[in-house]
Amino acid sequence: MKELISNSLNKAINYNSYREVVKSLLAEGKSTGHTQSESLLHYSKLNDTRMNRLDKTTKINEDLVQAVSELPKKYTLLTISEGWCGDAAHVLPVLNKVSETSKNLDLKIVSRDENDDLMNQFLTNGSKSIPKVIVLDEANEVVSTWGPRPSTATEMVNNYKEVHGQLDAEFKKDLQLWYNKDKGQTIQNDLKKLFLAS
Repeated sequence: MKELISNSLNKAINYNSYREVVKSLLAEGKSTGHTQSESLLHYSKLNDTRMNRLDKTTKINEDLVQAVSELPKKYTLLTISEGWCGDAAHVLPVLNKVSETSKNLDLKIVSRDENDDLMNQFLTNGSKSIPKVIVLDEANEVVSTWGPRPSTATEMVNNYKEVHGQLDAEFKKDLQLWYNKDKGQTIQNDLKKLFLAS
């Protein structure tokens, strides 16, 4: 595991570089990842617009700023993502803003499809769900994980699947509306709990 984490960190990029990779691929009519399709390209374009907006509007709560500033050591947030992932488009801007507030946090991002071995170590109920945040200490040991969604969204997904068996377009639309209304508050609350437990 140590070698896998180390290799993944060597390939990881910061948030600004991630945004640039996504934008340059979009300029070529491509999405990130091994699979290319019209729908993934469409989602990638939507997500790029969402992230542009969230980069400007996301505000980090003072209690979370204080919690991360008081962390006893430094942590790396190694995050598995792809540009077409709707959940990632809402989560990454918040992670970036939080990491910008503290010298104790370093956000690093890797592609799911290009890091299959890593993804397979951090499955959610057997699936390659993203974004997945792997919290590493200074020795690059795994302290905890978070994702692929904020706690309330996870509950919404689980409840819907229980009744309908799978997620459909209508639910995905409702989930995006929830994200817009929540404005990253649940993500911030989840992160605060995560860091206080570290």
